[in-house]
Amino acid sequence: MADVDAKKVCGVPERVQLHVAMLALQFGYAGFHVVSRAALNMGISKVVFPVYRNIIALILLVPFAYFLEKKDRPALTPSFVVQFFLLALCGITANQGFYLLGLDNTSPTFASAIQNSVPAITFLMAAILRIEKVRIDRRDGIAKLMGTLACVGGATIITLYKGPTIFGPSRALNDASQSTMLWLRDAKGKNWTLGCLYLIGHCLSWSGWLVLQAPVLKKYPARLSVTSYTCFFGVIQFLVIAAFIERDAEAWMFHSGSELFTILYAGFVASGIAFAVQIWCIDRGGPVFVAVYQPVQTLVVAIMASIHIPWREASSSKRVARLHLCIPHPPGRKRLGCSYLAVVLLPSRF
Repeated sequence: MADVDAKKVCGVPERVQLHVAMLALQFGYAGFHVVSRAALNMGISKVVFPVYRNIIALILLVPFAYFLEKKDRPALTPSFVVQFFLLALCGITANQGFYLLGLDNTSPTFASAIQNSVPAITFLMAAILRIEKVRIDRRDGIAKLMGTLACVGGATIITLYKGPTIFGPSRALNDASQSTMLWLRDAKGKNWTLGCLYLIGHCLSWSGWLVLQAPVLKKYPARLSVTSYTCFFGVIQFLVIAAFIERDAEAWMFHSGSELFTILYAGFVASGIAFAVQIWCIDRGGPVFVAVYQPVQTLVVAIMASIHIPWREASSSKRVARLHLCIPHPPGRKRLGCSYLAVVLLPSRF
């Protein structure tokens, strides 16, 4: 891979573009956590929601992939079809399915916090597949290992321990927002243990998807086409599942503008735009570079949730939840780069 600093757009080095793109991506995903919670509380089917989401993403991506990658797109062989199908199974069907099941039994902030294990899982998978190199005799290698252990430890604690409420909107804010924000509140009767297991499956699927895209892009360099094929097979897989699980025609109808908004946001922002940006960053920066920005979501979601949504956060997510101070750099830099993952413990009074 060529040095990412060598390429510039409007005078901005590609390295800077990658960082800006990843930060913007995390804000988009953070909004998706909140939107998804709202969608589930409004009663949208957990099968119908991803079907519409990926259809919208496919409609958005296909024209760009067709016209912009005519010269770069290799012939579609049976081998590529199998690879795209597996990418969809891992990154679309399993990833989104487990996420919605987990979110339905937890909260957006919790779901975002447990996703902080994605950098560690991605790093381990990339190291096993020799996509990411680890040198334990160097500072960057030690930082990678320490960051991985801290990341896994924090995610484990936040999964197993749920303490008393320490932070949430005031009673006055709750009373004032009860009537207008009722549809955004957490549902009752949650199974947090089952939700955690679903979210762990989601993290494993997401990490595997990030890692597996890297070798596919080396053989099939048309990024938007890869994403389009992945969305296409994801839609097919979810439709097959829906044929057995969701046969009620009423579940496929839009009942309010709010439902339509959640689906449009998920399709355009959290899938169409997000997938295109993500695969570009994977191609130029690598899967671990993309994964280490994941913890930014936790902070953004917590702020959004505390301001707009009357659910409360337990002490586990504040005493031991981590604000990961990521100082990543794309490959080709002889610095700590994306290997450095600093974990900062927030004080319990936060």
